[in-house]
Amino acid sequence: MTTMLVPALHRSRDLVTPSLRAAVDRLDPTTRALASYHLGWCEADGTLREAGGGKALRPALVLLAARACGGPEDDAVPGAVAVELVHNFSLVHDDLMDGDTQRRHRATVWSVWGSSSAILTGDALLTLAQQVVLESGSPYLADQLRVLLDATAELIRGQVDDLAFESRPLVGLDECFDMAAGKTGALLAASAALGALSAGASPAAVEALTTYGRHLGTAFQLVDDLLGIWGSPAETGKPVLSDLRSRKKSLPVCYAIAQRGPAAEELAAWLTTPAPDRSLPITVDEAEEAGLHRAAELLEACGAREWTLGEARRHVAQAQCGLDAVALEQEPRAELAALAEFVVERES
Repeated sequence: MTTMLVPALHRSRDLVTPSLRAAVDRLDPTTRALASYHLGWCEADGTLREAGGGKALRPALVLLAARACGGPEDDAVPGAVAVELVHNFSLVHDDLMDGDTQRRHRATVWSVWGSSSAILTGDALLTLAQQVVLESGSPYLADQLRVLLDATAELIRGQVDDLAFESRPLVGLDECFDMAAGKTGALLAASAALGALSAGASPAAVEALTTYGRHLGTAFQLVDDLLGIWGSPAETGKPVLSDLRSRKKSLPVCYAIAQRGPAAEELAAWLTTPAPDRSLPITVDEAEEAGLHRAAELLEACGAREWTLGEARRHVAQAQCGLDAVALEQEPRAELAALAEFVVERES
């Protein structure tokens, strides 16, 4: 992570967290406890934790976009809280749909409290996000709520596609990019737009920052897919070769299968083999482990690892071009550029 970005992320976390906690405190006691656990604020038994949660990139993006457009950060806090709530709604549900029992080195909500509780917790976070925007008192409330709801609809559409891909033997690369644009790109684009809208920015500035966020989201998903195969479990909090274990049709996999030759054909055939039940503890199955490592070798042979990183860098460059389309405040503009670079450099 660049040294410029660290203060920006810390500042945004410090500014947004009190309002995020106040919002979560409005939930009923049971849901509040599960949401607080998921957000890393406490253990499953309610014991408080000092640190936790994710990188909070989306709230940081809201605040940086507001500052870049000359607006005060305080006006952007409701939007920052809202996108973090929507993001975590999607994570709680995603863990359940994928059967993931670990996130950020901790047990997932559904694996501790069950599927029904996870569904209700996610639903509560999504509803709370909309309430936060509605109660913000912003003069741009209608536009902000529209942006948030449109992004949520796109996120859900991307998740629907992602789920549908699991039962298909082949998925086209364009289809996979379209899925990623919804699943990941939509909320990052909305984060940038919400920040710009809170500052009363011009339509051109809102569009420029939306373009930046959209390409940032695609780059983020590409790197996520890279880490899902080749990332270190110590950094990602997930098992080695995690996405291959679930036979996920990720962008590197879709690229590799689209290539001609024996490696692509062997990989496509391996993807049809049954995946282990991820709701059960991972056990050592020598045949499965050998297959996973062979699949990773085949991806490398097809050039998928190099291609994925190259595509991520290309989308980061396009995100930077989005920032160049309008005049922005210099310091937050530089921090937005650093944020884009961090997306490619991150290891978790």
